[in-house]
Amino acid sequence: MLMIKPALAYLDIIAKVKEITNLPIAAYHVSGEYSMVKAAAQNGWIDGDKVMEECLMSIKCAGADFILTYAAREVAEKLKAGY
Repeated sequence: MLMIKPALAYLDIIAKVKEITNLPIAAYHVSGEYSMVKAAAQNGWIDGDKVMEECLMSIKCAGADFILTYAAREVAEKLKAGY
């Protein structure tokens, strides 16, 4: 497995690495990326749930096989609830 961090800043790197290796790619959605979404949502500037979903989807679309994120519990609870 190869891990790439920070995930959002390196989406292009995730995609390139995915092209040139058969190893599984893990992307680490670091605390700063998580915190910026949470802070903007708390200030009412964005829909935090939608932006977090978009962040994680962009990491997956770039080619990550695994995403390590501070949002894991929240996302899992929302998926379980049928979000």
